[in-house]
Order: sequence, then C-alpha cells, then structure tokens
Amino acid sequence: MNEQHNQIRDQQRQTWDEFSPGWQKWDDLVLGWLAPVGEELLRNARLNHDSHLLDVAAGTGEPGLTAAAIVKNGKVTITDLSEGMLRVAAENATRRGVTNLYTRQCEAGSMPFDDDSFDAVTCRFGFMFFPDIHLGLKEMMRVAKPGARICAAVWGAPAKNAWATTVMSTITEHVDLPAPPPGAPGLFRCAAAGYMVDAYQQAGLNNVVETEIEGELVFHTPEQYWSFMTEVAAPVVSGLAKADEATREKIQGIVLERAQQSMKDGKVRLRWSATTVSGEKN
Repeated sequence: MNEQHNQIRDQQRQTWDEFSPGWQKWDDLVLGWLAPVGEELLRNARLNHDSHLLDVAAGTGEPGLTAAAIVKNGKVTITDLSEGMLRVAAENATRRGVTNLYTRQCEAGSMPFDDDSFDAVTCRFGFMFFPDIHLGLKEMMRVAKPGARICAAVWGAPAKNAWATTVMSTITEHVDLPAPPPGAPGLFRCAAAGYMVDAYQQAGLNNVVETEIEGELVFHTPEQYWSFMTEVAAPVVSGLAKADEATREKIQGIVLERAQQSMKDGKVRLRWSATTVSGEKN
C-alpha cells in the first residue's frame, strides 16, 4: 500500500473514532432510516440458519446485528476501521442479547481472515470511503467462499439525497471549500449510474444485480435536523469550521429555513436514495 493510501486510512480512522459518540447518540434514528437498505442487502446475501456472514465497515453494527438473528446456528463477524464504532456495535449486541456476533478492527483492503472463509459478505455505505475501492472489493472476494454473494450499498445521486445536500450545499455557497481530487473518498463517490456494477463486473463477479431504494429521512423539527448533521457528518463540521461565527450563524439560519420548507404533516421530510449491488463469486 502506498503512502497516500495509508494517509487516507489513518484520516478515516481518526474521523470515525471522533464521531462515534454522535453516531451512538443518533443510533435509533439511523436504525429506522437505513433499515430498508440493510434488509435488501440481507435478502441478496441469501443467508441460511448456519451461515457465517462478514459485514464490512459495519459502524455501529448494522446490518450485521439483524443478520445475527437470521443465522441462529451460524455467526456474524463485523469489521470496521474505527475501534470507537465497534465499541458501540458491541454494546448494541449486548443490549439486544446477541451472542453470535464478533467484532474485528481492520481496514477493508487488508483483512485478517483466511481465503474462502465466509458464506456471504455485506458492506453498507462503506465503499465510498475506502482508500481503494477495487482493493476493498478484491479483498472481499478473497475471503468469500465460492458461490458466496457479495452485497453492497452506496448513496445515489446528490440530487436525490436532500438529507445531505440541504446542509452541504448551503455551506459551499458561503464557504470557499477546495474541490476534492477526482476519486477521493466522499459520500457520492460511487453515485454515478453503473459505477458499482462496473466495479463488480471488472472484479469478475457473476450475476450482478443493481437496485435503487428510496425513502424519506424524518425529523421532528428543523433544529433536530441541524443537530443530527452537525454531530454525525464530518464534512459538515469541517466545512463549518472554515467559516467565521457570523457566517456559521447565517448558514444555520438558511439551513433551518430550507428544512422548514421540507415540512409535511408537521415533520421535516428529506428524500434519500441508495443503490444496492450484489454479485456472486465463482
């Protein structure tokens, strides 16, 4: 691995460790929000009661925690770059009484597992942040058994994800942020149509299937939306840090106003869109 790869990895680890308390605070909201994506991944994984699932970049534990109830006579191994996120996942498992889930801190591009170890692999919203997407996928294929399904989810186009763009577009309107290098890790890095299908096919996976999932992220108030985004989203915090106090207050006011305009039936409702992709290892 080159120096740039290592720098990205270390920066990602530091960021997710730093924001793990925010993810823990908002875990219940995130669970409900992203449940349809996890359900689609687990359907595509085709798990049996005795399967061994690998859930990569699992964060606070999903969909691995849900899968643990499906593979009652099997087990789930979840990995993440951040030890802080895995601590939250382990606490969630204990609270739910899950006893067949195991955590392992590692990066997706270099996992400490033998070849042909897992019956299925899932990765929900991890690919966008990998230092090397193709290396991560290659490593998943290495540790998957022949015939195993490798199932991933990434965010769709920015235009379909108002939950993120409502605040980020406002920040970029008022703060001079440097453009990220092409292909740099980021929320919408894998959003282009066919991007993940091409990656899967280039890696040699068979029976590749892509599905779009859409929904709404719901908040009780615009202020709740602002609190959520400033406590879990590193790009938001980073962008606001580059603004002076007056500009930050202006940005907050505009974001609250735009969130207010998204209210229906007394709640803020912001659209989201994700793409799931699955393929089979020879």
